[in-house]
Amino acid sequence: MIQQMTDQDILSRVDHTLLKAIASWEDIKVIAEQGLAYKTASICIPPSHVKQVSQAFKDLNICTVIGFPLGYNVKEVKMKEAEQALASGASELDMVINLGHVKSGNFDAVLDEISSLKKITGGKILKVIIETCYLTGEEKIRLCNIVSEAGADFIKTSTGFGSAGAVMEDIILFKEHIAPNVKIKAAGGIKTREDMEAFISAGCSRLGTSSAISILEGNKGQGY
Repeated sequence: MIQQMTDQDILSRVDHTLLKAIASWEDIKVIAEQGLAYKTASICIPPSHVKQVSQAFKDLNICTVIGFPLGYNVKEVKMKEAEQALASGASELDMVINLGHVKSGNFDAVLDEISSLKKITGGKILKVIIETCYLTGEEKIRLCNIVSEAGADFIKTSTGFGSAGAVMEDIILFKEHIAPNVKIKAAGGIKTREDMEAFISAGCSRLGTSSAISILEGNKGQGY
């Protein structure tokens, strides 16, 4: 008999997320308070709020985003973003790759960008968002190899702002092609407890969602 996951089993893998453009400081404070109360893996918030949150909530693990959500910032801008985020108190960075480079077949540039950000991140966590909804199967496999070669800590399915979010087929593909030390984060469209349990059971170490707490409290999730 398979033992059902507890709420804390799930929440300990959740990056409790609020990345809406209109998120106010009051909204961000709620996310931070919930992250502490429910012991989520982290809270994932816009870069502009990182310093204030790190000062107000000393024991909170803060994740923020780089090159978000479109990924087409030049490498040097992403590097500066990463430096600033870490200096402000972030411990985890979720970067968006340059999808234009992928579609142009310029995979060397993708590798260079991820490697450059990992050098800046050092011992802290770098997650690489490849935005699977825009990719072919061959491109996904190539990016699994690149993320592994660059030394990133995670490969992440989606921003949540693309045309689709996480799907199980991509998690299975990731597991077949990433290096053993690379973990998986599913994000985008995760709106039920069943979704969360399925992604974790399939091998995801992290889930990106704004809905986990409300789902586990019995409310309808809104996703992000």
